[in-house]
Amino acid sequence: MAMSVISGRLQQFGFLLLAAILGLVGCSVSPPDGVTPVAPFELERYLGKWYEIARLDHSFERDLDNVTAQYSVRPDGHVEVINSGFDRDTGERKEAVGIAKPIGEPGEGSLKVSFFRPFYSGYHVVALDNEYQWAMVIGQSRKYFWILARQPELPAGVREQLLEQAAGLGIDVSALIWVDQGRHGG
Repeated sequence: MAMSVISGRLQQFGFLLLAAILGLVGCSVSPPDGVTPVAPFELERYLGKWYEIARLDHSFERDLDNVTAQYSVRPDGHVEVINSGFDRDTGERKEAVGIAKPIGEPGEGSLKVSFFRPFYSGYHVVALDNEYQWAMVIGQSRKYFWILARQPELPAGVREQLLEQAAGLGIDVSALIWVDQGRHGG
C-alpha cells in the first residue's frame, strides 16, 4: 500500500514538474538579451500582407517558398496571423492560422504569437522602414529570425543594410534561407 502512495505522489510530482516546465517555455516571449524592439510602432500600419524575404531554418517552414504572412484585426481586437507558403516538393499550399497580442510597452514592436494555444512565442520587430515597407523580426531567441517586405523583393542596398544590422544583433546571416517568391501568390 505504501509503495502505491509513493508511486502516486511521484507521478503527481512529475506531472506538476512537467506542467511548470511547459509553462515556463510557453511564457518565454521576451526578446533575446541585447535586442530592443522598435519604437514607435503602430500595429495598425503593420497590418496587411508581408512577403517573407529571408528566414533562419526551422521545422515549421522547412521546404516552403512563396511564403507570406497576413495580419488583420479580429472582432475581439487581437490580431489574426495567417502564414502560408508552397511546399517545394509537393507544390501544395500550407497554411497556419494563429493569434497575436501586443506585449511590452505601448508603442513598442513586441507581440506574442500563438499557433498552438495556450503556448506563445515572442515576435519582436527590431528594424522597420518608416513607411512600413520592410521589417526585421526576431523571436524569443536568435534561432528565429525573418526579413519581411511588402513586395516580393527588396532592393540590394536595403538587403545589405538589413544583413549588416542582423549580424550586429548576433544573427548568423550565412545561415539565412532566401525565399523564392516566384509565384507571388502566397
